[in-house]
Amino acid sequence: MQGVTVVDHPLIQHKLSLMRDRTTPTGAFRTLLREIAHLLCYEITRDIELQTTPIETPMGPMDAPIIKGKKLVFASILRAGNGLLDGMLDLVPAARVAHVGLYRDHDTLEPVEYYFKAPGELQNRLVIVVDPMLATGNSAVAAIDRLKRRGADRLRFLCLLAAPEGIAKFTSAHPDVPVFAAAIDSHLNEKGYIVPGLGDAGDRMFGTK
Repeated sequence: MQGVTVVDHPLIQHKLSLMRDRTTPTGAFRTLLREIAHLLCYEITRDIELQTTPIETPMGPMDAPIIKGKKLVFASILRAGNGLLDGMLDLVPAARVAHVGLYRDHDTLEPVEYYFKAPGELQNRLVIVVDPMLATGNSAVAAIDRLKRRGADRLRFLCLLAAPEGIAKFTSAHPDVPVFAAAIDSHLNEKGYIVPGLGDAGDRMFGTK
């Protein structure tokens, strides 16, 4: 789909299959999500710009490549986004972090905001928004709306699973924001869950129902 990159690395697909299995326990589910986040983070940051800085190695001086510009921002859509956030921070510990608290009204399927906290000066920073599921797309669209109002102008969205309905909604609302996903599943059911999916990511991460 246009605007969507599916990261189909064999390790990601193997770990995702383990996460989909309903018998996978909570602890293993969290660990797998963190490991997949490492691999997805590698891909979504593949083209970030570098600059050189002089350093001294044990063998002598060199101009060494480092990430150019202001620090990255990882924006987690609570609560399930924190499962991806933890793995992203393993690779980029200096990144700044934003939290967008949204829950889905189970009757209307519309997002309700209950918390928002973000670093200052979001403009000119690469902001990577993370949430395991792009289902209806409503929460993702609302989170991007909120971040843009705070000045974010370079955004990417990272998820584990996406549904065609969610992709259509998201790319229509924010065609300037590329989407990275481990897989695109078949469809949404009548309750707005991804099929075949893996269930409610937050409940499976935290052992709640």
